[in-house]
Amino acid sequence: MASMSAYESGTWTAKQNKAFEKALAVYDQDTPNRWVNVAKAIGDKTEEEVKRHYQRLVEDVKHIESGDVPFPYRTSRGARDT
Repeated sequence: MASMSAYESGTWTAKQNKAFEKALAVYDQDTPNRWVNVAKAIGDKTEEEVKRHYQRLVEDVKHIESGDVPFPYRTSRGARDT
């Protein structure tokens, strides 16, 4: 039986996410073996895990851009500015 991926189990650390972001900036969509390279840059994720993590990121961005997800930093009209 296959184990649950790190992404699906929610175990991507802040450090891994930062490495993921940096790797995406280095290895763009035209890079041969992009996902292999991204996985190597993170160190402890597989090619499949980084592909799924990227797909989830793309889906999240689409939802945000379509207005389906409210921005968490917005304050109510009565909130104090500090």
